[in-house]
Amino acid sequence: MKKFKILFFAVALIILSMYFLYVEGSLPVDKNNTGSTIFVIQKGEGLNSIIKRLASENLIRNKLVFYTIALQKGIERQVQAGDFKLSKNMPAQTIAEVITHGKLDEWVTIIEGWRKEEVAQKLSQQFTFSEIDFIELAKEGQLFPDTYLIPKAASIDTIIKLMETNFQNKMAEARKEYPYEKRSDRDILILASLVEREAKFADDRRTVASIILKRAQSDWPLQLDATVQYGLGFQRKDNAWWKRDLTEEDLRVDNTYNTYTRKGFPPAPICNPGLDSIKAAFAADPNTPYWYYVNDKKGRIQVATTLEGHNENIKKFVQ
Repeated sequence: MKKFKILFFAVALIILSMYFLYVEGSLPVDKNNTGSTIFVIQKGEGLNSIIKRLASENLIRNKLVFYTIALQKGIERQVQAGDFKLSKNMPAQTIAEVITHGKLDEWVTIIEGWRKEEVAQKLSQQFTFSEIDFIELAKEGQLFPDTYLIPKAASIDTIIKLMETNFQNKMAEARKEYPYEKRSDRDILILASLVEREAKFADDRRTVASIILKRAQSDWPLQLDATVQYGLGFQRKDNAWWKRDLTEEDLRVDNTYNTYTRKGFPPAPICNPGLDSIKAAFAADPNTPYWYYVNDKKGRIQVATTLEGHNENIKKFVQ
């Protein structure tokens, strides 16, 4: 009986100690501190890393206690990437709530090859603004594909400016690599947008860019499906901005973007290209021996110097 009492008191002491540790660890680091700090959680950052940084920035008292709170609330699966306004006068439970519900900014990823309408759709899922207003104000091709951290209260103008500035910086970066290239940024951008939609793999892009440039400079029709898709616009059947399967009738629909019915480049970019496609446009060589290319079933480019060779590639790799 004596041993049992000793064991009981020992267990009770441990439980009591853990309780006080939990209570103490849950308290604010400094309840009198009225200041605040912006705590940034990176996209994909794990809970352990977040807790370590909270402790290193003296925002929580005890890492183990905070982890316990996270498990209790199930927030390890709800932590959001973004900026959070935290203070040393916040209890651990409050900080746990803030990093799941109180972000100041939104992480947004814009994919290479999206047209501005698709960018508007993506942004409207996380911000409150008119898609139509965004589309009217945005310049196709200059919404650089990247991952952005954008303030929740940002205006359309602010978001567009952020993406356009990024584009201008990337364009300047690419031009530095090709200082003797005399083609205008506009022509480079249009070509890059064509390459982005026509070539799925980075190592195919310069080849595609070279063939497109050669055909344009030789007064050949470019005959690019991507430009036809762009001209056709939104497809209700597919619920998409890019028609999946073009018909012969589609190829005959005449508009300024149809490079089957009209020669030369389209009047403007058809999407927002990434840096690889921009660099491929700068590096395009119109002296390439190839005149034709086709995407095989895996999306790789198969090239030919003659129409006969091109037709053979279609039979071999597509049909």
